[in-house]
Amino acid sequence: MFRIQGSGAVQPHGFVASEEIDRRIGRDAGWTESNFAIATRAVACAAETSSSMGAEAACGALAAAGWRAEDLDVIVGACGVMEQPIPGTATLIQRRLGLGTSGVPAFDVNATCLSFLVALDLVSLGFAAGRWRKALVVSADIASAALDFGDPEASVIFGDGAAAVAVEADESASAILGFRMETYGEGAELCRLEAGGTRLRPHDNLDAFLDSSRFRMDGPGVFMAAARRFPRFAARLLKSAGVRAADIDLVIPHQASAAALEHLRRAFPTEGDRVVDIFTNHGNQIAASMPSALHHAIASGRLARGDTAFLVGTAAGVSLAGAVIRY
Repeated sequence: MFRIQGSGAVQPHGFVASEEIDRRIGRDAGWTESNFAIATRAVACAAETSSSMGAEAACGALAAAGWRAEDLDVIVGACGVMEQPIPGTATLIQRRLGLGTSGVPAFDVNATCLSFLVALDLVSLGFAAGRWRKALVVSADIASAALDFGDPEASVIFGDGAAAVAVEADESASAILGFRMETYGEGAELCRLEAGGTRLRPHDNLDAFLDSSRFRMDGPGVFMAAARRFPRFAARLLKSAGVRAADIDLVIPHQASAAALEHLRRAFPTEGDRVVDIFTNHGNQIAASMPSALHHAIASGRLARGDTAFLVGTAAGVSLAGAVIRY
């Protein structure tokens, strides 16, 4: 039981238009936007790290909530790709918020593109157990760090960014009405970033290690794996939440791709366009996509107090996850 008290989102200062991507990959002007429905995306420079953007988004969420950083009981990093393997990104954000000597717990949750949603559910369980009262969930991803533009399907749709929410325990609220996650590991090869862990060792074969540091994705394969399972998944989630599709005021999805967003519009019956779509000028920001869309919905007034929202997305694995929340 909790309430979202504040949200914040940031994008890097540098923006890359799709025409520039077209030149980079040797395609005619307009090819990327025509095929992938993305006009521009933000790209971080070397000084704009995951933790610096995450801390900036966190400050926005704290300001919106009327909190000081010192009020926090826990900081949860919910990034798809960490800034570095050790220590976690949440620790680096904690230090940037001036809490490096505070002892406030800071740890990461990783479910790739669904990290924010899983972290939000974890925080709600921590509230229910009485462990925390005020929490900060931060997602920050720099997809551009590992893209291979020799493979347009796995590169041109991504953008960089960060978003955060300040969440408070509230016994009078029922923020998460239902949550569900399903993972189908048979699709583990469809999205992968293989280097950076313990399986591939740079001192064994540096060239192979560097090659595996680039993101690989079978876009059509991921889409099909998720699309064929989504209707039954959504039906089970809505049933567990005790709501009907008609009860949903707003659908806030992970911004996976233009095709995925269009499939969601068709697969999830709503009156009018209730799907929050920021893809064309943000791209797929990995784990930061969903909280960025959530912040956009709040800041623009599309999501109002008392509204029922459906947060939903897919991730590498292949995983599907969603939550019905009362804002």
